[in-house]
Amino acid sequence: MLAPKKIKWRKQQRGRMRGWATTCNALAFGEFGLQAMQPGWVDTKHIEAARVAMTRFVKRGGKIWIRIFPDKAYTKHPAESRMGKGKGPPEGWVAVVRPGTVMFEMSGVKPDLAREAMSLAAHKLPIKSRFVEGD
Repeated sequence: MLAPKKIKWRKQQRGRMRGWATTCNALAFGEFGLQAMQPGWVDTKHIEAARVAMTRFVKRGGKIWIRIFPDKAYTKHPAESRMGKGKGPPEGWVAVVRPGTVMFEMSGVKPDLAREAMSLAAHKLPIKSRFVEGD
């Protein structure tokens, strides 16, 4: 699972996901990509499941790039605990994704194979996404 090695602060505020992605919104490494259509938090488990689905489908052929990294800690109170008593302990890591962000890229495979692999990966993610091709 992806997680940062070192962070400055243990807990972060939730923040807002307004607007469209201004960076990471175009293909940079591969020929094909998976672009987010909705804002949301993508957990480490979602990223890993999507990566495994893609690599298994292309039978470890081609090259895959993961363009998002979960560097935001989210907290959670235990179940059936009373209100108050401060912020809960860190629960896991998420990547903040805005619409337009290219999350995964792939090259070295045929377009129909890449489209199907990205479709399998999209089913593992909690947000809507689309397949994009480079020029």
